[in-house]
Amino acid sequence: MNKLNTLLMSLTCLCIQSSYADDSYSTIYAQKRMARLDKDKNGSFEKAEGGKNWDRTKQLDLDKDNVITIDELNKAEIPYLETGGKRDLNVVYKKTPQGNLHLDIYHPKVSEGKAPVVFYTHGGGWAAGSKHGAANGSFAEVFTALSEQGFCVVAINYRLYTKGGDIAMRDCVTDCKDAVRYIAKNNDSLNIDSQRCYSMGDSAGGQIAQMLLLSSSESLPGDESLKNESYKMIAGVSWYGPCDFEDTTLFNHNDRPDFRDRFGPRIIKSTDKPKDKLKLYREMSPINYLTKDSQPMLMIQGDSDTTIPVKHAYYMEKKAKEISAPIETLIVKNAGHNWRSVEADIEPSRKVIIQRTIKFLVDHL
Repeated sequence: MNKLNTLLMSLTCLCIQSSYADDSYSTIYAQKRMARLDKDKNGSFEKAEGGKNWDRTKQLDLDKDNVITIDELNKAEIPYLETGGKRDLNVVYKKTPQGNLHLDIYHPKVSEGKAPVVFYTHGGGWAAGSKHGAANGSFAEVFTALSEQGFCVVAINYRLYTKGGDIAMRDCVTDCKDAVRYIAKNNDSLNIDSQRCYSMGDSAGGQIAQMLLLSSSESLPGDESLKNESYKMIAGVSWYGPCDFEDTTLFNHNDRPDFRDRFGPRIIKSTDKPKDKLKLYREMSPINYLTKDSQPMLMIQGDSDTTIPVKHAYYMEKKAKEISAPIETLIVKNAGHNWRSVEADIEPSRKVIIQRTIKFLVDHL
């Protein structure tokens, strides 16, 4: 009987994949990648316009003519996690005027009953990056280890801010909340426990991970078909993510005189009224959702980070102590953004950061 149930569950999941997976995703991925690389907008990416981008992508120049075409990008391998478990890739969770939004579902290799799920929200300043960051570097180590511990991993694409466009930070957060709601809506057929949800992200994705964890499932409704879906967050981890936009001095690293409000334009749309600025800043500040009943969160920040200064961790820690909220912080010495070393080796090491991240989430299973 158990074998029959397992077979039926597998067939159901396969049906979901075939019904919702976007077969055109590879073309979409190549087009978006070309849009980022092609600075002169001539339809191809030349070595002359590349710099570091060329060094990172020159292996895609298959005919070695110092030009990467869209056909060559279409042939490039898309990075995905290899965990040994079943994968539902490029699932459409939401349709928007800007196009379909996709997520990847990495099921654990072995699971007893419905699996807990950790949602990965990528960094990139709310303007770049993708769900494929889950398969790279330190994130691949974290998520592979969590998969081995029985977690399902869901990596989310969300709409991105563009200067002068109609997408703001609020849309990024709302899309990610809709991704969680989508999983909740399909939790039975996907064999995922929507009452055991976790978040993990870096930089802009760290802010989104905080918002997923601290704000209620009902807040920031998006897709009408998903707005009534509920879920329960258990714990989350933020790597160098900002917690507050109202106090703009938090973005001033070591009281530098060249400080400016870097991310304000990514919160305020051209159609927003000036009088609503403070309200919008507060809405996107995770610290405003923190209460003594919040779920546990680990904030890891570098003390030499000039993009998201360590002040954010100290600010969140201060409020947490005032209201007895379950926030832990780990301050990494000599660390800039993305754990880059500044003047000396980072302390603790990247390996320790990864281990601490994994342990925190596993400890809250």
